[in-house]
Amino acid sequence: MARAAKWVRAAVVSVALAGMIVLAGVVLGRIFAGALLVELMAGAAVGSVGLSLACRRVPNWVVAPLSAVLLAGYAVLALRVAANQADIPDSMAAIVRDSVQNGIPRLLTAMIPVEPTPDTIVVPVITAWLAGLAGAEIAVRAGRVLLGLLPVAALYGGALYVVGPNANTAGTPTIAFAALAVVALAASARPAQRADAGDAVGEAVRARAFASAAAGLAAVLVLIVAVGPWIGGRVGTTPVDPRQYVEPPQVDSLDESPLNRISGWALTPKEPLLKVSRASASPGKRLRLRLAVLPDYDGVTWRVGATYRNAGRVLPSQPRMPDTQLTEVRQDVIIDGLTGRLLPVVPTPTGVRGARVAFDASTGTLIRPEGLTAGLRYSVTSELQTPDLNVLPAADSPSGDAVARYLAVGADVPDGIQRLADQLADGNGAAFDRAVAIEEFLAEHYRKVADAPSGHSYLNLNFFLFGPRERGGQVGTSEQFAASFALLARLTGLPSRVVVGFDAPAAGGIVTAASALAWPEVLFDGLGWVAFDPMPKSKNPRPVEEDFTPKPSKPPTPPSEPPAPSDTPSSSGPPAVLAAPHKGGPPAVVVAGGASGTVLLALVAAAGTIVAMRRSLRRRRLTAGSPDDRITGAWSEFRDALRLAGQPVPAHLAATEAAAYAGKRLRKAVPDPDPDEMPPLDELVAGINTVGFAPGAADDAQALRAGEQVVAYAEELRSRRSWWRRLWWSVHPGPLRWR
Repeated sequence: MARAAKWVRAAVVSVALAGMIVLAGVVLGRIFAGALLVELMAGAAVGSVGLSLACRRVPNWVVAPLSAVLLAGYAVLALRVAANQADIPDSMAAIVRDSVQNGIPRLLTAMIPVEPTPDTIVVPVITAWLAGLAGAEIAVRAGRVLLGLLPVAALYGGALYVVGPNANTAGTPTIAFAALAVVALAASARPAQRADAGDAVGEAVRARAFASAAAGLAAVLVLIVAVGPWIGGRVGTTPVDPRQYVEPPQVDSLDESPLNRISGWALTPKEPLLKVSRASASPGKRLRLRLAVLPDYDGVTWRVGATYRNAGRVLPSQPRMPDTQLTEVRQDVIIDGLTGRLLPVVPTPTGVRGARVAFDASTGTLIRPEGLTAGLRYSVTSELQTPDLNVLPAADSPSGDAVARYLAVGADVPDGIQRLADQLADGNGAAFDRAVAIEEFLAEHYRKVADAPSGHSYLNLNFFLFGPRERGGQVGTSEQFAASFALLARLTGLPSRVVVGFDAPAAGGIVTAASALAWPEVLFDGLGWVAFDPMPKSKNPRPVEEDFTPKPSKPPTPPSEPPAPSDTPSSSGPPAVLAAPHKGGPPAVVVAGGASGTVLLALVAAAGTIVAMRRSLRRRRLTAGSPDDRITGAWSEFRDALRLAGQPVPAHLAATEAAAYAGKRLRKAVPDPDPDEMPPLDELVAGINTVGFAPGAADDAQALRAGEQVVAYAEELRSRRSWWRRLWWSVHPGPLRWR
C-alpha cells in the first residue's frame, strides 16, 4: 500500500512538472505563428519527465546518457517537422548545423509573429527537455519537490523574458503554473506520525515542525518587506525587450547606399543581373522591382535606414491605403550577376519561398543575410498598391513628428539649392503641385548620360543642378535626378525618399544593368508613397540659366599671408631613436666597430634617408602647387595611410564611399578601435569632390583644411598600431613608389 502511494505521488508530481513546462511553451508561443512550438515543447516535457518517472529505480549513470540520446533524437525529429512545415529543402545535416549555430540570435531577431522554423524552435525544445529532466530527477527521484521546481520555474521565467513587451500579459498561464506547483508540493507531503501525548519522540517531531514553520514564515515576511515594494513598483512597468541586446541582420557596405551603384551599372548596361518569370498580374507591360528604400539623408549620402528581422514564408501585410487599387502579384526570381544582400521584389511582399530572408516592415524591403549568390531562386507574392490618380491633385502631405525623418536634410544646404526650392514652391500651395513643379523642372532642364560620375552629396547635386554644361554640369544618371527631386521636395515641405530598383518586363525575361534606376517617392495622405518620374523627356533640354540663375557664391577672403607649412608631426616621422643620428651626436654604432657596425650604420642611414624623402614628399603634396594639387596630394596621403595600415582603398570607390570604408575597416585594422574617436574626413572628401566635379573652384583655405585633416587622421591611425608596426610604418619605402 505504501509503495502504491509513492508511485501515485511520483506520478502526480511528474504530471505537474510536465504541465508547467507546457505552460511555459504556451507563454512563449504567444509570439509564434501557429501551435507547432507548443506541441513540440509539450512533447519534450512528456519525453523528459516520462523517462525519469519510468527509470526512477534505475541508477543515475544510466538515466543521464539515455536521456541525452533521446534528447538528440527528439531534437532532430522536431527540426525535421519544423523544416517540413516551413518548406526548407536543405539537408538534415545542414539544418542541424545552422540551427545549433544560429538558434539564439535568430530567435531574438525574428519578426513577430515568429514562424516556427528549425532555427527558432531548437532552443525552446532543448531547454524544455533539460528543464523536465532536471526537475524530474530532483523532484521524483530525490524527493526534493520544491528544489525540483526551480528548473521549470527558470524555464517559465525565461519564456516571459523572451516574450518581453511583445505580447499581452500572461495572467491565466501564470495562475495555472502556480496552481500546478501547489499540487506538486501537496502531493509530495507525507502524513505526520501519530504520537501519544507522553511520547518524547512525538514531542520532538512536533517541536521541529513548529520551528521549521516559524522559520519559513519569518523568511517569507522578510522577503515581503525587503522585495515586496520593488516587485509592486514593477507591476505596471513595461518588460525589458531582450531584442535590444542582439544586433539584427544588417546590410553590408555594398548595400548601405545602393544609389551609388547606379553609375556603375550604367557603364555595363548589358550585364545580366537577374531573371524574372511572367508576373501573375500587372497593371502594365513593365513592372518595377524594388531593391532598396533610402529614407535618411545627411547632406552626403542617402542611406538604407532599415531594421531587418528574420522572417518566415509569410510576411506581415502593409496597411491598405483607402484610395489605392490592390493587385496581387506572384513572380519567380533567379539571381545572376546581382551581388549584395538586398533582394529585388515587387512592392510590397507578403510571402516568400525558396530563400531565408529578413524583412523591414517600415520599408517593405527584404535581405538575404547570407548574401546573394548566382543561381539563387525564390518566389515572391506581393500586394501592389496603385494610387487613384484622380484624387492625387487634392491630396495633402502629412507633417509633424511622425514624418520628421522624411523631411530631414543635412546642415548647410547650399544657397542655390535652397533658392531653387523656394522658387519652385512659390505659387504652388498644394502638395501635388509642388511635387509636379519639381518633376517638370528637372525633366525640362537636365540630360541623362550613362557616364556621369557617381555622387549625390550637396556638392555633387549643386554641380549637377547649376554647373556649366561645358564643364560637365546639368547632366547625370537617375541617381542625381532622384536625389535632387527628393532633396528639393523636402526643402518644400514634402516627405520624400529615394528608391533604387529595376524596370523589369511584366512578361518575364532577363533584367540587365541597363534596367537599374532610382526614383523618388512622396508621401500623401490616403495614398501612401507615390512615385514620381523626373527623368528628362527631351534630348535637348533648356539650359537651367534660362529659368533660374543662382547667385554666385561669395569668394572666400584670401589670407593676408600664405599659410605656413604645418608643423604637425608627420605620421611617417621617425621615432626619436632613428632621428638621433641626424642631430650630430656620435652614433652608438661606432662603439661596436667591425663589419656588423658598418651594416647597422648603413641600415640606419638608409632608414633616415627614407624618412627624409617621405617627409619631403608629404611637404610637396600638402604645401606646393595650386589648391587642387594640394587637395589631390592630401588624398594620396590618405590612401597611403590606409595602405600602410594593411587596408588599401578599393580603386572603384568614390570619395564618400572611401571615407566610410576607412571608418569601417578600422575594426579589422586595429585592435579594439573606437571609430568615434577618429578624426573626421569631411573636409578632405569635400575637397576631392570639388577637384573632381568643379576643377579650379577650390581655394587655399579648403586645401589647408584637407591637409590638416589627413595628417591628423594618419597620425591617429598610426598611433593605434603596435610598436613594431609603427616603426615599420615610419621607414616603409612604399609611399615613394606607390601611384
